[in-house]
Amino acid sequence: MEVEYTARQVKISKALRAQAEEGMERIARILGRSARASITFSAQKREAIAEVTIQARLQTIAAAGKAATLESALRLALEHAEHQARRHRDRRIESKRLPKEEKAIAAPPVTRPKARAAQEEAAAAAKPVRARKKAAAVIALHSSPKGRTVVEPHIVANLDAIAERAMTIEEAVKEVESGDHDLLVFRNRSGEQYVLHRRRDGQMGLVELP
Repeated sequence: MEVEYTARQVKISKALRAQAEEGMERIARILGRSARASITFSAQKREAIAEVTIQARLQTIAAAGKAATLESALRLALEHAEHQARRHRDRRIESKRLPKEEKAIAAPPVTRPKARAAQEEAAAAAKPVRARKKAAAVIALHSSPKGRTVVEPHIVANLDAIAERAMTIEEAVKEVESGDHDLLVFRNRSGEQYVLHRRRDGQMGLVELP
């Protein structure tokens, strides 16, 4: 990743530059090497400020850190930027994994020739009354019997569906695919909670909890 440094009333040391390169290397593995970044160091009174801006292909990330030293301010800014990069990557992966919603398009009415429609209407009108009564009797035979008992569902608590450790979305998908359960409640390393479940069509569905 190409990184541009700017210093305002401060001096960028070799250790500070090495710290910045290490943090941007981690972010580059998430967003890709084609992203570009700029880091600005400045000071305001007794407070050091580090500002990180990353221009990715589909997103712009902006993060800032304020602390007593430039090293601490840079660490806060890089952690904030890396958190945003991971959320952007997870959302992109999830959007690719989930099936596209089927468009609800009403089927156009079937057009029939007028002559054929008239013949069908005439045939329907010519049916004897006896046939109509027979159809009504068939429908009555399928009515539900009175006093039908309702079976209550048997609910079993499944503690295996709750992940004890923090994991990424990819790790959660592997956990569901390798296990014998179709639902997993987990949280990522940022503390955000999700519910991963297997849909009826075999695809994975992800629900982000507020």
